Amino acid sequence: MGLTVYGREGVKGRDAHTTREHVKGMFSSHEQLVKRSGKKGVDRPQYLKELVEEFLTSDSIDCRKQVLANLANFAYDPINYQWFRRLKIIDIFLDQASEGTSDLRSFAVAGLCNLALDLENKQYILKNGGVSLLHECLLMEDETVVTSALTTLMFLVTPESKSEVTSTKVVSQVMNKVKSDNPRIQNLAKIFLLDYCTTEQVREAEEGEQK
Repeated sequence: MGLTVYGREGVKGRDAHTTREHVKGMFSSHEQLVKRSGKKGVDRPQYLKELVEEFLTSDSIDCRKQVLANLANFAYDPINYQWFRRLKIIDIFLDQASEGTSDLRSFAVAGLCNLALDLENKQYILKNGGVSLLHECLLMEDETVVTSALTTLMFLVTPESKSEVTSTKVVSQVMNKVKSDNPRIQNLAKIFLLDYCTTEQVREAEEGEQK
């Protein structure tokens, strides 16, 4: 099967401004999405299934990276969400974000970031340990992993999940990222603290670091 190769910087993803206003121009119904996909849309479920099978059965790390990069890009398009859930692709992203190689982790977290604005996807990620996993990703040195993890955490905030997403351990790690030499990481960390955390939460995290 011929696959399009995407380098690490070739994976589509949400950027910082998207945390302030959700994706504009989202299609209001599944029918509109199907109409947009055209004739090729009919083949998407089968193609996604083949990608999943290739990822799960291949012994080649290069092949697995190539496939996961493709899946991360497909995660950008809402037309694919129902198939991502049916084919357990979100589980693949969660697994690789915690256990994969550096490149696989990068693609996996980018995929989660692309999926996390959707309510069903958001709830699934939250129910399956997504916050804890993303907290661990904040400890990584890889810029793509850290920026995707920060953005995804912001996308996962709901009235019900906010206490978990802004727990002391997460806030403490985000505060460390404010000190980063990387402008993208630093800016995202500041947005997280300003938009999603209270002054009291920041103070508690600071006090915890001083102990």
